[in-house]
Amino acid sequence: MSASALFLVLLAGLIHASWNIMAKKAGGDVRFSAFTGVVMAIFWAPLGIWLGIDELPRWGRNEWLALVLSAMLHTVYFVTLLRGYRKADLTVVYPLARGSGPLLSSMVAVLVLGEKLSALGLLGILGVVGGVFLIAGGPQLWRASHDPEKTQRVRKGMVYGLLTGAFIASYTVVDGYAVKILLMSPILLDYFGNYIRLLFVAPLVLRDLPAARALWRQQWKYAVVVGIISPVSYVLVLYAVKVAPLSHVAPAREVSMLFAALLGGHLLGEGQRGLRLLGAACIGAGVLALALG
Repeated sequence: MSASALFLVLLAGLIHASWNIMAKKAGGDVRFSAFTGVVMAIFWAPLGIWLGIDELPRWGRNEWLALVLSAMLHTVYFVTLLRGYRKADLTVVYPLARGSGPLLSSMVAVLVLGEKLSALGLLGILGVVGGVFLIAGGPQLWRASHDPEKTQRVRKGMVYGLLTGAFIASYTVVDGYAVKILLMSPILLDYFGNYIRLLFVAPLVLRDLPAARALWRQQWKYAVVVGIISPVSYVLVLYAVKVAPLSHVAPAREVSMLFAALLGGHLLGEGQRGLRLLGAACIGAGVLALALG
């Protein structure tokens, strides 16, 4: 992986961890997804329109199909993630989602897209996944607890984390194909995909507008932050995919866990910091191996 691609991934990781903490603090549901989508549509409109004037007329059926499929997968991913955050701790859901997603993405990139993975790259992936496992709680993920309520939260976190990871893998492969094979603009793929995502969630918001307005008054600050910065993190990743193998970029994205392990545990009061720092060190070593491999 080139130095430029690694820099994009590192910056994206910091931004990604930050907006996930904001989403966790908001405690929102599908309506929060709609709020962030509206903010994104308004804030990034000048850039989207400026780039779209030249590129959109060149899109054919394959590009529009990729856009719709990507939007569908992103919508289900975000709604599943938000539900997981309401049911369990961020430091269980987030690392399991971020760990399982790139592992599946890398497997598909090698098997379907024909990418090559060196032995060092494979060790890097294993380091990332192992570090994510430690951050999520290590052996305590399946060890019986004397606190049934805590055990139930951990189990729910595992289910939602792994389910979210499956959707991360799905949209990562689709978007990687869109920018590497179809040569679509990463910015336009994310920006115009946001309008399709809004179409999917709008009916759930419009059926109870008074409740939606009440939630907006509670969550608008978080929605503004997430709506503005979350597209930046993912667009940076898509640009990295254009210049580096998807099987390397997808696991390297998990450097965000280095930031989430520190920020999430401190800001959200979720414990086991020692174990999570060890996991973060494993992720750092894994990302370095991927960069060198």
